[in-house]
Amino acid sequence: MKMLAVLPLLLASLAFAQDEEITFSSSEVEPGIFMVEAKGGFGGGNMAILVGEGHVAMIDDGVPPLAENLLAHVTETAGGPIDFMVNTHVHGDHAGGNAVFADNGTVVFAHDNIRKRLLEDSSGAGGPGGLPVITFDDGVTFHLGRIEARVEHLPKAHTDGDAVIYFPGANVIHTGDILFHGIFPFIDLDSGGTVDGYIAAQQEILSMADDETKIIPGHGSLTDKDGMKTDIDMLIDGRTMVKALVDQGKSIDDVLAANPLAKYDSFSWEFITTERMTRTLIRSLTTD
Repeated sequence: MKMLAVLPLLLASLAFAQDEEITFSSSEVEPGIFMVEAKGGFGGGNMAILVGEGHVAMIDDGVPPLAENLLAHVTETAGGPIDFMVNTHVHGDHAGGNAVFADNGTVVFAHDNIRKRLLEDSSGAGGPGGLPVITFDDGVTFHLGRIEARVEHLPKAHTDGDAVIYFPGANVIHTGDILFHGIFPFIDLDSGGTVDGYIAAQQEILSMADDETKIIPGHGSLTDKDGMKTDIDMLIDGRTMVKALVDQGKSIDDVLAANPLAKYDSFSWEFITTERMTRTLIRSLTTD
């Protein structure tokens, strides 16, 4: 599925909740670091606010239709305007508010590949005004007083422009969509993502964590090292089972009929079902 097709699907999810009022809530996971979630419907992936000494930064900014409401919420939570925005990747449920935030003075940071993709189609960032103005290759570090935020690029994972943000002093990690906690992940093969790269990136993140680390996933509830390991083990096991069938020369229909991921059906959700996860694994195994 190409990136251009992802945003309409995500906005369709938003439409399902149109009869409900979508709001935002923030919880302080460590001093000065807030996890921001949508309530009452689909409002994008998990975000974070970093309230430092003299500056405020944010990680991701939801979907375009809710950007104004999100801006009001995070400004109130932070006690002032958002100075810097870091996009963890290109999808419109994480970068959709860029244009609104930029119009209010926020400087948007992102990996080089995110800007390249948004130059082709800026709708996922809320329009041309949402293009990142500062880009990085391997990473960048923010020093916000007592809060140090290390932004690291992990290649060919969820997309080709993913970033993970690690707060060594606070022992917190924001994974972006390199982690869908408790549900099947969306690995965007058409935007440079790969299954092997996704697993490698997850293992890299896990190596940063200890038993006390708090992990903010791109989607799903706040978790820890053990919780993330459960998600990684599921994906590794699923890849192994699907690979065994592919190596036997089974057709796509035969693999789907065998339903190798049946024992992980509890990870299914409206966007990524067991069948779709299986198709992603087949495609990655046969094209990477």
